[in-house]
Amino acid sequence: MGGFEGVYEIGKNFRNEGMDRNHNPEFTCMELYVQYKDYNWMMSFTEQLLEKICIAVNGKPEREIDGQIVSFKAPYRRLPILEAIKEKTGFDCDGKSEMSPLAKMHRSKPGLTERFELMVNGKELANAYSELNDPIDQEERFVEQMRLADKGDDEAMVIDHDFLRALQYGMPPTSGIGIGIDRLVMLMTGKTYIQEVLFFPQMKPEKKIPQSTVAEWGAIGVPEEWVPVLRKAGFNMVSNIKEEKAQGLQQKIGDIVKKYKLDMTKPSVNDVQGWIESAKSAE
Repeated sequence: MGGFEGVYEIGKNFRNEGMDRNHNPEFTCMELYVQYKDYNWMMSFTEQLLEKICIAVNGKPEREIDGQIVSFKAPYRRLPILEAIKEKTGFDCDGKSEMSPLAKMHRSKPGLTERFELMVNGKELANAYSELNDPIDQEERFVEQMRLADKGDDEAMVIDHDFLRALQYGMPPTSGIGIGIDRLVMLMTGKTYIQEVLFFPQMKPEKKIPQSTVAEWGAIGVPEEWVPVLRKAGFNMVSNIKEEKAQGLQQKIGDIVKKYKLDMTKPSVNDVQGWIESAKSAE
């Protein structure tokens, strides 16, 4: 696409930010920072990037999303936040915009910052801004955030003195963007739910480990109450204990009893030896 000679970090950090009760799910991001480029360049870069990705995935710059055709062909409509709020709600919020703590003040529009969010079919896909590198301005932003925190704003940032010190040493002018990879995959593949492209931990299918039944353990003389203990020790199948030494297996059983503070007395070595011999003969 060109312009990459200024990129000093691309895709270095992939992270899962998880979710909490105050946010929509914020998932894996691709972070990209570019030296000496402003957010206008970043907007054009993002539009071209999305167009090329859509063509690579679908063979054309459009695709159907939620029953309607969405075009990723650059350029996109660029709507200032105050105008967007007025257009969608009818409210005029001029002079009341929220602060973006890490973004540069807009160089031509007082009261605004150089920041943009890419919205596709009602979903936020990317967040980007010109990085603030003025330590005095940044400290004032942090102080204002602390005032908001005192008023009960749970999302207000705390003063990061290490970051301020780094800015005082010097930070080059940069612009940066974070793209939600999982949402990008949703849009490019026409998936409606994020679960379709990302397995949440609680939705990952559990591996079904083969296990001998309680009756099968009972057939070699293992009492029912010892079956869960053996499984905890890693012996899911009767055949798993065939190569064990009686004293070693007894010790492993004892370790589980001790670890989980079970009110049980471990079986004797002779009992365990009997299980092992029966397991061998069972085949």
